[in-house]
Amino acid sequence: MKVFRGLPNAQARAPCALTIGNFDGVHVGHQALLARVRAAADQLGLEAAVMTFEPHPREFFAERAGDLSKAPPRIANLRDKLQSLSDAGTDRVIVEHFSAQFAAMTPQEFTEKVLVEGLHVKWLMVGDDFCYGAKRAGNVAMLHEAGRQYGFHVETLPTVMNNSERISSSAVRAALAAGDFGHAQQLLGHPYSMSGHVIHGHKLGRTLGFPTLNLRVAHRPALSGIFIVQVHGLAERPLPAVASLGVRPTVDDSGRVLLEVHLFDFAQSCYGKLVRVEFLDKLRDEEKYLDLPTLTAAIARDANLARAYFDRRSGAITATDRI
Repeated sequence: MKVFRGLPNAQARAPCALTIGNFDGVHVGHQALLARVRAAADQLGLEAAVMTFEPHPREFFAERAGDLSKAPPRIANLRDKLQSLSDAGTDRVIVEHFSAQFAAMTPQEFTEKVLVEGLHVKWLMVGDDFCYGAKRAGNVAMLHEAGRQYGFHVETLPTVMNNSERISSSAVRAALAAGDFGHAQQLLGHPYSMSGHVIHGHKLGRTLGFPTLNLRVAHRPALSGIFIVQVHGLAERPLPAVASLGVRPTVDDSGRVLLEVHLFDFAQSCYGKLVRVEFLDKLRDEEKYLDLPTLTAAIARDANLARAYFDRRSGAITATDRI
């Protein structure tokens, strides 16, 4: 899969079947849309392309208004989003920088400069509530008319439902915030996880007796707290662990978000390695403690609860194998 930061240059442009969206989480609804794009691209002999945005448009407008609380928390970082788009069979992804200039484009300018000249779109699929252009002035009806004028076909995908619930990024965020990973998995089509390279921390966990591998989290995540997790990428099988995702209020007042993972019975150096942390269950919310001994005792309780979880699961699997 090719990834472009902004529109491809003239030499790299190719006729494509395109879809446009934020694709935060690439949930089951997104996957249905991407499958249709892939099928249309194959049928028409085109490349399957996705245009997405960085930052999220609502992040851009929230920062402009000086109130980042209005920005939606992120389900996935850009690396995980791109991996999910690749897994869905996408040939090329255009990560468009969402800026004041881009936001000011009229629907007509967006059609001409982005869709026609910039991407050579021949087939386009969007959600049935898609809006585009400055102040969201463009709608699906206008897009159909633009397609007739400029020679590209437009299709819309109806809302994808999970029983009576609309599958959406907002629904995934709500499930993650509630620690309901079973429901999140239904909406995503796979267990929820975050990936990243292991970075150096302050080594505080090591001094407390609970060394951690640390992953930087660049944006406000859709969940926070203390979790039972398993880590992929360090051994043939996922490794059991307990993790903290948040701002570490007892030891850090910077507001920086960090994912700290304490692996059980694992002592190898992991710095620089790319790992994927799969979330299994939530133990509790993040708390601020009076001192380090109190914090250490809380970590020990969390670790014991996580170990007991894995012991129960291992016992259940063994019992199943005997049947």
